[in-house]
Amino acid sequence: MGAILELSDVTVRRGERIILGPLNWQVLEGQRWVVLGPNGAGKTTLLQICSSLIHPTSGQIKILGEQLGKVDVFELRTRIGLTSSALVEYISPDELVMDVVLTAAYAMLGRWQEKYDLWDESRAMALLTALGVRELGERLFGSLSEGEKKRVQIARALMADPELLLLDEPASSLDLGGREDLLKRITTFASDLLAPATVIVTHHIEEIPTGTTHALLLREGAVIAQGFINSVITDSNLTMAYGLPITVTSEGGRFFARAR
Repeated sequence: MGAILELSDVTVRRGERIILGPLNWQVLEGQRWVVLGPNGAGKTTLLQICSSLIHPTSGQIKILGEQLGKVDVFELRTRIGLTSSALVEYISPDELVMDVVLTAAYAMLGRWQEKYDLWDESRAMALLTALGVRELGERLFGSLSEGEKKRVQIARALMADPELLLLDEPASSLDLGGREDLLKRITTFASDLLAPATVIVTHHIEEIPTGTTHALLLREGAVIAQGFINSVITDSNLTMAYGLPITVTSEGGRFFARAR
């Protein structure tokens, strides 16, 4: 299997403070990763690096075989599907939901003078349907609930048929029914042999979709554990990461945690 992401001695500093690293990490084709950790662990910073939105202070990162700093990031970003709360801030509330998804084909935010054919429109509608929000196509993005925006963002992230999919807390802001429905849909996507390598960031192990293969557990920017998911999500590792005694249980490929 080829490497989709390769991080070598990556460190991110803000002033004198190290907020991530040093980190060595590799994501291979076909793998489904989850990145876990408490607030301030460096999860979002890691996702920003992996999406080429920021560069590390030191170390080397290769994304889809291209070394960050030696590649046109605007071309690279067309090969990456990304959802994040930061991205939502750049989407105009007056943009039609259909256009929010369509413009991902050109890695753009906002409809301009680009042309879309029937295939583009059909794919955008199919993705909205697969995420359970087909009826929102003609609504304004700003009129959607937070949960609906999450689903539209995922449809947008998949629009360009990415080679790497990065999802930042896709199930946050959802009620129980919405969360479970979305996780089932993500699991269905991931089970496709042609699905891209996926990295999901979350605070809660209950939000890890079935079929996730690997986990990276962070605390204060440092790695607590990484590897196959069952070897990472353990009582001892989560206790160390979150600073209180935690018991982990699993059922049907899902994980659950409670304080002891």
